[in-house]
Amino acid sequence: MQVYLVGGALRDRLLGRPVRERDWVVVGAEPAELLARGYTPVGREFPVFLHPQTREEYALARLERKVAPGYRGFTTQCSPEVTLEEDLRRRDLTINAMAESAAGEIIDPYGGRRDLEARVLRHVSEAFIEDPVRILRVARFAARFAALGFTVAAETTALMARMVRSGEVDALVAERVWQETEHALGEPQPEVFFEVLRSCGALAVLYPELEALFGVPQPAAWHPEIDTGVHVLLALRYAARSGASTAVRFAALVHDLGKALTPRERWPSHPGHEAAGVPLVEALALRLKAPNAHHELAVLAARHHTSVHRALELKPATLLELLEATDALRRPERFADLLAACEADARGRAGLEDRPYPQAAYLREARAQAACVALSEEDRRGLEGPAVGARLRAKRLAALTALKHGYSEARRS
Repeated sequence: MQVYLVGGALRDRLLGRPVRERDWVVVGAEPAELLARGYTPVGREFPVFLHPQTREEYALARLERKVAPGYRGFTTQCSPEVTLEEDLRRRDLTINAMAESAAGEIIDPYGGRRDLEARVLRHVSEAFIEDPVRILRVARFAARFAALGFTVAAETTALMARMVRSGEVDALVAERVWQETEHALGEPQPEVFFEVLRSCGALAVLYPELEALFGVPQPAAWHPEIDTGVHVLLALRYAARSGASTAVRFAALVHDLGKALTPRERWPSHPGHEAAGVPLVEALALRLKAPNAHHELAVLAARHHTSVHRALELKPATLLELLEATDALRRPERFADLLAACEADARGRAGLEDRPYPQAAYLREARAQAACVALSEEDRRGLEGPAVGARLRAKRLAALTALKHGYSEARRS
């Protein structure tokens, strides 16, 4: 029985990155041997065990054989005869197909160390084509390591494109697509995830609503980058750089889906794209089974981003309607996320990343002023039912009118 450190822990250590968890592969052993040593079995599809003290995962070396479409269409063979090199060969990327022995020797049969130094994401073997999830994983690693200069090897991009053409990507289930997507949204450069998917044709299959935005122009005065697809990736990039949550990043990514529906004769203007985009966002979030927080925020961003951008111009009554429509008074955290997504939209434009966005501060203050309004006993006297709500709304409107007047005076001075 021989035990080797494998995968991400070794890769990250060689890159000088923090190692968060360690995985191990066991060669030359039967399940009974690990059970006898106190390991706990946890693997459903192949033998994986938890170490009795560290609780780290130890997997028996295995071979896989493709028997059906999709990422679950495999049979697994585990036996003491499976070699370390055979186990490593079934892995996705060369940088993940290295191992380290107990004596500290690095076993690297597929050139992972070379590719680490060259900053290249390269598939290990033709077995890559057997699992469509690997396309998503390559894109996710590209988003994680882009800042270090990593790019996807041309032959790997070609192989992924071949998988898309063969229909292998069509077999991916929504839960797995969303799982990889949410992980990617949390990476340092999440826009790279979608760029890699687009480079091999997978974006059109998995995110057709996003693919449809590329080639759709916008007014250059407001969008120097012009292309709507480029814009939403820039908005996503800004949201990531500002440290926003994955829900905010998702909302920034999909806020402009309605522009794909604008008739060509109206380009580059997109009147009504806000309302037009809501059903597209709804369909996308439901298809991928996105969490409610992501779903709800994305819909709000699609519907209201233009109103948020125009906040300083809105009449007090329209401003109150915006606060009510977004449920800002009862859900201040979500309203703050909406403002963050809209700021990412405003600053996710070529050359405009550092321009001021006073709308966010103004709307935060407007929400705070409206939330502070309460009815005294004198206000309530003689009122019942809807009349109480009408009086409260009138006082909120008065507070917002005073706020707008103060802002207008400040801007004039």
